[in-house]
Amino acid sequence: MTGQGRRVLVTGSTAGLGRGAARSLVDNGHEVVLHARSAERAADVEVLASRALGVVVGDLADASEVRSIADQANAYGDFDAVIHNAGIYVDRERMATGDGHARVLAVNVLAPYVLTALIDRPKRLIYLSSAMHREGDPSLHDIDWLSRPWNGVQAYCDSKLFVTALAMAISRRWNGVCSNAVDPGWVPTRMGGARAPDDLVQGHVTQVWLAVSDDRRAQDTGKYWYHRQAQAPARVTNDPAFHEALTGELSRLTGVALP
Repeated sequence: MTGQGRRVLVTGSTAGLGRGAARSLVDNGHEVVLHARSAERAADVEVLASRALGVVVGDLADASEVRSIADQANAYGDFDAVIHNAGIYVDRERMATGDGHARVLAVNVLAPYVLTALIDRPKRLIYLSSAMHREGDPSLHDIDWLSRPWNGVQAYCDSKLFVTALAMAISRRWNGVCSNAVDPGWVPTRMGGARAPDDLVQGHVTQVWLAVSDDRRAQDTGKYWYHRQAQAPARVTNDPAFHEALTGELSRLTGVALP
C-alpha cells in the first residue's frame, strides 16, 4: 500500500531511473520536487515539471551549487523522503571538479553527503548503490585519487561502497529516520547502456516503494535492497568504526559536519 500526498525530492530526475521514479510518484498523487543539473536540463522535463511541486537546479559536481540545491530544497518545507538517485559511472581519466575533487567522488558521494547534512531531516532517505560496491576499497586511502594512479572502475566501486555505508551510518545515527540503500540492477539507462539486461521499470520501483509505501518492510532502516528484497551488503558497510572514519573523511573534504 502506498501512502498518499507525500513530499519527495528526487535528485537526478531529468533522465533514467530518477525520471522514472519522479514520474511514478507524480502519477500516484505525490508532491515531487525534481532536480536538474542546469536550466537546460530542467527544460528537458518541462511537461513533468508542470505536474510536480517544483524543480531545484544545480550541478552536483560543484560544491557551491550543492549548497544552493539544499537551500532551494529547504524552501519547499519538510520532505517525507529524499531519493539520492543522481550518479555517474566510470570516468576513463580523473576528471577534476572546480573544487579539485575527482568527479565520480564528488557526484556519487560528496554531494549526497552534503545534501544529507544540509537538507532539513526527512522521514526517509534512499541512496542508490550498485552490486559493484562489493569491490570497493574500504581502506579510505586517498579516496580523492590525488596521489595513486587513476582507475575509473575502482573509483566507481569505491564511491558506491561509500554511499552504501553512508546510508547505514545514517540509520544508526538518526533515530526516527528510515535510511536505506538500493541496488537498482544493471538497467538500460544512459549510464547503464542500451544492452543492460535488467528491467528499467523495476529499476526505480524499489526507490519509490521505500519513499512512500506504508508497507511495514518499506519502513525498515539500515537495509540494502534489490527489487524490494533485502540483501546482504559488503560487511564493512555495517561497521560503526568504518562509519565514523568515513563520515570524518567526508567532513574533512567538504567542510560540512554531519549532524
